[in-house]
Amino acid sequence: MKIFQRKKDLSKYLKSLKNAGKSIGFVPTMGALHAGHLALVSKSLNDNDVSVVSIFVNPTQFDNPDDLKKYPRTYKADLDALKSLDTEIIVYYPDAEDIYDGKIVSESFDFDGLEHEMEGKYRPGHFDGVATIVKKLFEIIKPTRAYFGEKDFQQLQIIRKLVTKEKMEIIIVPVPIFRERDGLAMSSRNKRLTEEFRKTAPFIYKTLLITKQMWKEHSIQEIKNFVTKRFNEHPLLKLEYFEIADEKFLKTANKKISGNKYRGFIVVYAGDIRLIDNIAYY
Repeated sequence: MKIFQRKKDLSKYLKSLKNAGKSIGFVPTMGALHAGHLALVSKSLNDNDVSVVSIFVNPTQFDNPDDLKKYPRTYKADLDALKSLDTEIIVYYPDAEDIYDGKIVSESFDFDGLEHEMEGKYRPGHFDGVATIVKKLFEIIKPTRAYFGEKDFQQLQIIRKLVTKEKMEIIIVPVPIFRERDGLAMSSRNKRLTEEFRKTAPFIYKTLLITKQMWKEHSIQEIKNFVTKRFNEHPLLKLEYFEIADEKFLKTANKKISGNKYRGFIVVYAGDIRLIDNIAYY
């Protein structure tokens, strides 16, 4: 395992590999690695000659300073997890000063409206922060392929749009959601759940599975009403939003259009922990 903390050193090393004809896979993370992250890394290792994993809690994508402060940081455990996969993994572990050159602010992006849907409505500036850091990482690493989980499906579509708009020659590889045995979507935030909230959190995915069963026989409004009622009656979990949107443009759907692919997107608070999930209706 090689660990780099300075982008200058990492870029120089990766350039020598690219010049030797090596393909480079890249998995950007904010650490607190779980099995879902490791699945992304495993796919990268399988698809490429060299794999880079970044571990960086990006301050510009947090609209809530308290959330940034509480975000789990488990660097030693993260390295141990990566070593269990492959000792040849390259780790980029920068500080904010290095990666932002001392100016920790977001760029402004236009993603043709993708950034204003769902998460964009509830977390102003979030996708500017995400796109800023991903663009910087792409420019440093210049990967052949980059891997993103479908749990953050809106983010995945934003990154695809970023690559297109910036004319980057990078293949974006989506990886299906990894779940705990009880169905809860794997997330670094799960580590912060109390025992009580952890036990009840699988209710989120169970609800999504019911909406998938309802999809063919019920209207979009009926499905949304069902989800709202189900969470209104739940003693612990609080629904922030549930939306059904087409996959391509992420526009909230009011009726089903033949040929379109749709997903249900949900955000729920378990205490002060914000959990997200989604499910495809096909």
